[in-house]
Amino acid sequence: MPRAAVICEFNPFHNGHKFLLENIKSTYADEIICVMSGHFVQRGDIAITDKYARTKTALRYGADMVVELPTVYVMASAKTFAENGVRLASELSCDRLCFGSENSLKELYSTIDRLDSPDTQRMIAENMKRGDYYPKAVSDALGQPYGEIIKKPNNILAVEYIRACKCYGIEPIAIPREGVAHDDVRTGGNIASASHIRELITTGEPYHAYTPMTVENPATLAAVESAVLYRLKSMTREELAKLPDVSEGLENRIFEVAAQYNSFSEICEQIKTKRYTMARVRRILLSALLGITKEMHATPVPYVRVLGVRKERSALLRTNSLPLIIDVRRGYDLLDNSAKEIFEIDLKATSLMNIAENTGLNEFSHGIIKQ
Repeated sequence: MPRAAVICEFNPFHNGHKFLLENIKSTYADEIICVMSGHFVQRGDIAITDKYARTKTALRYGADMVVELPTVYVMASAKTFAENGVRLASELSCDRLCFGSENSLKELYSTIDRLDSPDTQRMIAENMKRGDYYPKAVSDALGQPYGEIIKKPNNILAVEYIRACKCYGIEPIAIPREGVAHDDVRTGGNIASASHIRELITTGEPYHAYTPMTVENPATLAAVESAVLYRLKSMTREELAKLPDVSEGLENRIFEVAAQYNSFSEICEQIKTKRYTMARVRRILLSALLGITKEMHATPVPYVRVLGVRKERSALLRTNSLPLIIDVRRGYDLLDNSAKEIFEIDLKATSLMNIAENTGLNEFSHGIIKQ
């Protein structure tokens, strides 16, 4: 029985995601396991609503099981995000990984070949020395059409998914996006981008035509901004240097900017450079809030945390080698100290979601969702 994994955020789950899961079920697999970000997302933000609400919707519209990609790996580069998502897929015996992309698998493989060539790598290094920010350095070094392909947000992750799948013996399947592009403000019928739907939700405009979810108390970073500012202003340069993705003296820039400015957006704008994109800066600052370190990023995901499963698919509750956490209290006690540190970041993320969403989620008593 073919089993597919989908690495996702569902922020929120929308009609495009519903189409993707239906397409996978009708064409590629009998079972779908979603590896989903929890309460924070890779663009460097808090999720619009909690992971349990998103899990419940995913199970209702095609997912057979949802497991959590720990926050440590969500607050990371595309490479780390993809590697650990695919590792979880492998642990759950998935044969293939399905993902949305703007280009065909053949075009993506050609882009990877071009990207990995010594000449391209040399040109990227030269472009960086000249002062280009990394995405532009890569795009210019690749040339056309590969430079345009790698610029597209879904394709950046797609390239890393393909590389990780090769390591784990999983078949990558690229499914063309339908309707609108990533972050597009336009709509196409009943399809809209997640970013546009989030904007509609937070501004109180009608959004139900594009998503089956109802988000009554949307979470925003503004609700926890004071916590972010306090953390940044109280950290030493040495502590800042231990954050993931901090190098080349960036800790000094963060230290000085945090002391001068009193809003998260201002601090991000002042830290952002050609070398550090806005998403990367936001992830670094939220890693400071959550207590994520370089060492955590370097540790492969050490457990499988189940958020929900369809009742008739309980046979999916099995891993190849990693601990499987279903009951959080019992599962946590069985983890070694390194794994507990990574799990505790998710507990912090839930505490922050409770503040942002004004809810009372308790990871140790909530239990998995079954439907």
